[in-house]
Amino acid sequence: MYAIFEKGKLMIAKKKRFLGNTNTLEVHDTYNEKNGCQLGEIKLEHRWWYDTLAEAKRDKRYDNCHWCLGGSTR
Repeated sequence: MYAIFEKGKLMIAKKKRFLGNTNTLEVHDTYNEKNGCQLGEIKLEHRWWYDTLAEAKRDKRYDNCHWCLGGSTR
């Protein structure tokens, strides 16, 4: 569990595994994060969280991150 502060309230949120970058249309596996992923560089407004890789790919046409997922088509 992670604590999230929003407008002075404490909210508890479960971290989802897959992070989609809506700017680059690349999806990452946060359970297998590598230095090359540079997740900290993704702006908050471009971060979309998903429980499964299939869910992310249904939502947008994400490409796999070369570093943490492999199989990138770029």
